[in-house]
Amino acid sequence: MKPTLAAAVADGQPEAMTNLWQVLESGGPVMYPIAALSVLALMLILVYLFAMRRGSVVSGTYMQTADALLKKKDHLGLLAISNRHSEAVAGLMGRALDFLSKNPKAGIAEVREIAQAEGIRLAGLWNQRISYLADIGSITPMLGLFGTVLGMIKSFTVVASDIVASRPMMLAEGVAEALITTAAGLFVGIPAMAAYAFFRGRVQGMISDLEAASTILMAQLAANLQDGASKE
Repeated sequence: MKPTLAAAVADGQPEAMTNLWQVLESGGPVMYPIAALSVLALMLILVYLFAMRRGSVVSGTYMQTADALLKKKDHLGLLAISNRHSEAVAGLMGRALDFLSKNPKAGIAEVREIAQAEGIRLAGLWNQRISYLADIGSITPMLGLFGTVLGMIKSFTVVASDIVASRPMMLAEGVAEALITTAAGLFVGIPAMAAYAFFRGRVQGMISDLEAASTILMAQLAANLQDGASKE
């Protein structure tokens, strides 16, 4: 049977400190949810690095194609192109043009409302996704604090016991559990909050890019609708 970290320290075996599994075991049961949250945080960071890219909002290829089709006043063609592209601005224009195709008499104000609603929906979705990292960054230190309380309770229980011979080792186990869970909670929580701050900045950039691209396209669409109305 392998000795625990506290028992190894009490027996004068410093080499046991290098065993990571023993360190985690010495942290007590609170280490399991902290470990699970650390894995989840790592997975979210990797996913967001690929998914939360400013290139996923707008691309030069789509903007050039949209500009050419709007100049030709080929709204149905732009709708078809928008449905085939995965960029956020393509989805926004697709919603607006789909509404316009189903409501030919709608004005530019109504079309802009549809586009704005889609933009607000996308911005809320992006912010909601990255908020999971903030939640992990807040929960893990609290779990570490909870483990600290449990470890201190164990230590004070040992002090109050009558078993003098086992007091040093049991006291060391309680202190080790308290300190390890605190360190583990901070070890997971700090990078999670740092990642949240990084992706929050990236999301703000994505929202700015979406607003700029959609404003250009909606202005061209408004000009087309005004020309059509004046000819009628």
